Amino acid sequence: MDKVDAAQAASSRKPIKTWSRRSTITPDFVGLNFQIHNGKSFIDIYVTENMVGHKLGEFSPTRTFKNHNPHTQK
Repeated sequence: MDKVDAAQAASSRKPIKTWSRRSTITPDFVGLNFQIHNGKSFIDIYVTENMVGHKLGEFSPTRTFKNHNPHTQK
């Protein structure tokens, strides 16, 4: 929260790097850029009004989907 307050006071566009995926997005976060860790790398997120009430981790997927291949494909 201290980083959010500092970014708003300076009206900075620099992303806030965080490992806390369990943090709830409050109305104070709207308009800020975040870099959320997904276990391997950081994902850039811009917070909008529709994201308020959700968790930061919901917008940073941790798993990569690979195709469902049919068993006959070689």
